[in-house]
Formats: sequence, C-alpha cells, structure tokens
Amino acid sequence: MLPVVLPLPLYAADASNTMVVSAAPAASGLSELDTPAAVSVVSGDDMRQAAPRVNLSENLSSVPGLQIENRQNYAQDLQLSVRGFGSRSTFGVRGIRIYVDGIPATMPDGQGQTSNVDIGSIDHIEVLRGPFSALYGNSSGGVINIDTQTGQQPTTLEAGTWFGSYGSWRNSLKVSGATGDGTHAGDVNYTVSTSRFTTHGYRDHSGAEKNLANAKLGVRLDDASTLTLLFNSVHVKADDPGGLTPDMWRADPHQVASNVSIYNARKTVDQTQAGLHYVRQMGENDDLSVMMYAGIRETTQYQSLPASSQSSAAHPGGVIDLTRHYQGIDTRWTHRDTLFSIPVSFTGGVDYETMMERRKGYLNFSNNGTSTDYGVMGDMRRNERNLMWNLDPYLQTSWQLTNKLSLDAGLRYSSVYFDSNDYYITTGNGDDSGSTSYHRWLPAAALKYAFDDSWNAYLSAGRGFETPTINELAYRSGGVSGLNINLKPATSDTIELGTKKRIGNGLISAAVFQTDTQNEIVTDTSSNGRSTYKNAGQTRRRGLELGLDQQFAYDWRLKAAWTLLDARYRTNACGTANCDGNRIPGIARSMAYAGLEYAPEQGWYGGAEIRYMSDIAANDANSVKAPAYSITSLNTGYKWLLSNWTLDMFGRVDNLFDRNYIGSVIVNESNSRYYEPAPGRNYSVGLTVTYAFQ
Repeated sequence: MLPVVLPLPLYAADASNTMVVSAAPAASGLSELDTPAAVSVVSGDDMRQAAPRVNLSENLSSVPGLQIENRQNYAQDLQLSVRGFGSRSTFGVRGIRIYVDGIPATMPDGQGQTSNVDIGSIDHIEVLRGPFSALYGNSSGGVINIDTQTGQQPTTLEAGTWFGSYGSWRNSLKVSGATGDGTHAGDVNYTVSTSRFTTHGYRDHSGAEKNLANAKLGVRLDDASTLTLLFNSVHVKADDPGGLTPDMWRADPHQVASNVSIYNARKTVDQTQAGLHYVRQMGENDDLSVMMYAGIRETTQYQSLPASSQSSAAHPGGVIDLTRHYQGIDTRWTHRDTLFSIPVSFTGGVDYETMMERRKGYLNFSNNGTSTDYGVMGDMRRNERNLMWNLDPYLQTSWQLTNKLSLDAGLRYSSVYFDSNDYYITTGNGDDSGSTSYHRWLPAAALKYAFDDSWNAYLSAGRGFETPTINELAYRSGGVSGLNINLKPATSDTIELGTKKRIGNGLISAAVFQTDTQNEIVTDTSSNGRSTYKNAGQTRRRGLELGLDQQFAYDWRLKAAWTLLDARYRTNACGTANCDGNRIPGIARSMAYAGLEYAPEQGWYGGAEIRYMSDIAANDANSVKAPAYSITSLNTGYKWLLSNWTLDMFGRVDNLFDRNYIGSVIVNESNSRYYEPAPGRNYSVGLTVTYAFQ
C-alpha cells in the first residue's frame, strides 16, 4: 500500500499492513479509532455543508482541544490554538504546524497562516494533539494537516455562490476528473479550483477581498510510482480595524480607534507556491516518498502607529514591506518486516526547510512642506535580510507486540538556525545583525491496548519545543541593539492517557493530559508598535477532552465536544506585579459544542448547533477578561439530484439570539485594546450547481 501524503507519517500498529494516520476510513483505510493519539478528522463535505466556505473556523468547532476564532479581521488571519499552544499570537498562527497537501503553511521559525486554504477543494482535515505532535519539529504544539481532493471519474464541473450579511460575497468554480482509474501507467487525475471573496466587514474599516486558486495534478508513472504536481496562489487585500478597549466595546462594538482611520491601517498579501511529490513502492515492504516545494510571499502592512511614536531614531516605522522566499524537501523511507516474529515497521527521513526574507520598514506618513499626509509610505526606517532554516532527521517505528498490545515510538533531532543582516544603521539606530541556533532531541512514544476491535486505550508521552520567531528575536529590551539571543526556546513535556470506543456508526473519545513547559516565551515590553519578549520560566497545562461523533437513523448525525483546560503560570511572568498562578491569557478554560444534523442524500436537510466559550484572560495580570458566551446557529437547505445535475441551495442564520460577545482577544495589547468584537445575528444564503460529464 502506498502511503498517504503527509509531512511526517504517524503509523498505526497494524500487524500486516502499516498505515498512515490520515483521513477517515473511506479515504485511507484507517479510522481515528486505530491511532494511539488524540486525532480528529473532519471531511471536506462536513466543511462545506451549508457553510460560507471562507474560513476554517466555520466547521471545526467540533474538534476537542482546538480553539479557533474568527477575528473579523482578514488582515490578521484566524486566531488558532491547540491545547493553548498558539494562544498568544497577535497575528497569523504560531505554535502549531500547518500543512496543505504536504507543503508547510508554517515557516521554519514557527509562524504560519491559513489564508491559502481553499475550503471548496478540501478532501479532509486532520487535527493532531498531544505528544506525537512533537515529531513534526519546531512549534508543533499541535498539527493541522489539510489534504485537497484527488480527481476521479467522471469529470465534474462545480459553480458556487454565497451571499451574507455585511456585503459579503463568495463565488467559486471547480473542475475535477481523471483518465483511467489511477492504477495504470499514464493515468492522470486533476482538481482545479478558484474563488473570490469580498466583504464590507462587520466593523468599521474591516472590508476585505481574497482571490484564491488551487490545483492538483497526479500522474501514474508506472506500476510502482506516482507523481503529484501542486499549485496554490492567494491574494488578500484587507483593512485592519484593530482592537477595542472594554469601554469602547460596550459603547459601540462596530467602531475603531481613531488612529486606525487616520493612518488607514491595512494589509496586502500575495503568495504563490508550487510543490512536487514523488512516491515509489520499492518492493512489497518498502516505500520511498520525496516532497519538494518552493514559494514566495509578499506582504505590505500599514499600521496605525502615531507619527510621534515613529519619530524615535530607533523606531522601525509604521509600514512593513516584507518579501519571503521559502522552499524545502522532505525525503523518507518506510520498511515493513518481522523481527523475532513481531510485525514491525520503520520510517526514517530528513526534513529540510529554509526561508529568506527581505524586511523593510517605512514611516506611514509623509511631510509635504507645511502639511502631512497620513497612511502613505514615507522615509525608510528599516532594511534587513533574515535567513531561517532547519535540518531535521527523524525515525519512527511501530511494533505489534501482541494481538492486543502495540508500541509506537519516534525520535526527531531538530536544528533551527537564524541569521540576520541589518543594512539600516544610523545615529540612534544601531546594528541589529546577529545569528543564533537551537537544537533539541524530540522523542515520543505510545502504548496502545485493544480490548476488542471497537475499543482501545493508550498511554503516550513526548517532548516538544518552540523557538522564538524572527519577530520575537528582532529586538532587545531597553533599546539595546542586536538580536535578542538570550531568548531561549520553550521546551514542553507532555503525558496523555486516552481511550476510544466505536459505537455503531459513531466514535466516542476521551483524553486527559498534562503539559509542563520550561521557558515559555511571553511579551516583555510592548510600546509604540515594538514588542520585546522574554522567557517566563514554567507553565502547566492540564486538561480533559471529550468527543462524540454519532450517526443514527441513517440520515441523522450528532456531534459533540467538551474541552476543559487549566493553563497557568507556575513562575512569575509579570515583573514587579507577580502573576505566579495566573491563567495564561488567550486560553478558554472551558469550551463546549453540540450539533444535530439531518442530511439525507437528497431533499430537505437542516442542522442546529450551539457553541459555548468560557471567559478568556486578555493579559498576563488577568485584570481584563473577555466574558463567556454561548451562540446558536441554524441552517436548512434543499438538494436536487436531476440526471447529471446536482443543485444544492441553503440558508443559515448565525448568532441566532443576537448575543453581544468578543470573538477573540489580542493578548497583552499595549494600548489595552484587547477586544475583537464578533457580529450579532447575521444571515446568508448559498447555491452550488454541479454537472457530471457521464
């Protein structure tokens, strides 16, 4: 069996046929039940069911341990954390490894994004939590792996449109198909999709547009090998409304701070990437996989920083002009055999990733004689070249010790390197050049005991680490020049106990865990658009995760999840104001989800869901908290199957009871503008038309 594409496969202890943890049974032959780890799989059909198909946050609330929030700010991406890892990110995603078709959406320093994910072409999403996440290297507090659809016969053409509140539109087009069944030399499969999304935004100054294209072309080279070509491109242009203070939110959640309008805070992103994946079955027991990719990401961001702040000679300015070139290769070999009559598998490989960025900074105003123009690019204030790369060999093995007991173990040696050259050196702005590197052994292991074919329990443990990002290394406190090379990587030790039980056409899962972290990276100072970082000593995360996905009466489905997470500082991270014992900000102590769906193959369908989020601390001192909330959503639609045509029309209402709540928080925001408000009651309708060329 050829392994499914994954950056680093996690193998189940199957006595006769080693399988990769990927997708639901229909997609990979392996269910979530068989994996000795906390892993959830969401199908692409579930992601698209009566949904806008714009943000990953739409249909992932049923995953325990995953906190994913829509900031209502397309300039800053989603706020996403797994078991609390990634909660402090003020933009993009960090602390979590994200992959799309095997290509990392997370850079070598741990900073990632989700803007290039095309929900219309997703085949499935895997969310891995717990100790085995560490085997993906730096900043892998959790792993989200997204695979897009592989074309099949017959050729299909799909057109979709969606319209929602606040002037939101999404139009999309997708074509997929194949020549042959994929088992003969020369067989080809393809999936090509494109979409455009625009919105005025719920808040003032929050309009956005996004153009997205995704393509996947597979070729069967011969009886033993396949080659897959991947292409993805995204363009985002978005206004940045920023956050609000608690008083501002209570007065008017639509408003923005005055500086946001004066300086026209906004962001433009263009990213294009391509990949090549080669898989060869070397023999009955050996497989080779080679994944290569390269891409470029260009970002221009205008920040709402006052001109008076930028007047300091050491200030980098209010405009960020960033170009990143990234590439990598992941090569691995898998061997299956028996040793002392014990079925065993080994996977060894090397992962190399590199990124070179050119970062420039400019004033976001320009003086023209007696007047000043704000929100325009002015004089240069920063010019540097940053280089980051990692080289990680890894080994993973799986042993079927008895019919009921299995052992999975892995080891990765992760090396991450940073090098920065500062080309903007003036009086009052010293040389910020420097270099550093981090190295860690990352082990993980799990024992699984199968009580029967439908019920098992596992115990796992592992060590992970998280390096500073290049942004966190950029500055030292006190205005001292040079990289913050005294900043250490955070190291986490996790132990987890879990059980899973198949009940009819459903699965129930439970996991308890504890993660102790040394040298947690937190904000040291934050002022006038420049933040410095420090290590906070020790933190502890302890939690319980429960999940249920149950199909009954053929067309009915119930999904439920509950997460209890106690995440606290175990040493002081607040300087003179002692916060030892405080909650780590940005993390909900409790999350709950319940959804009921009626979804026959054709005709009327509908669903209802409710989501609860406890209060969330906004700063290290825990002096400000976003209130707890519960929101309800309803949807209904009708699906026609007419010969070769399929028509799917739906409508939905979100936040049914018009709750006023905070969608996400900006952790430790220096101006106390912690809150990013969520919309009140809002409506949308959509239509998808598909034609099969049979």
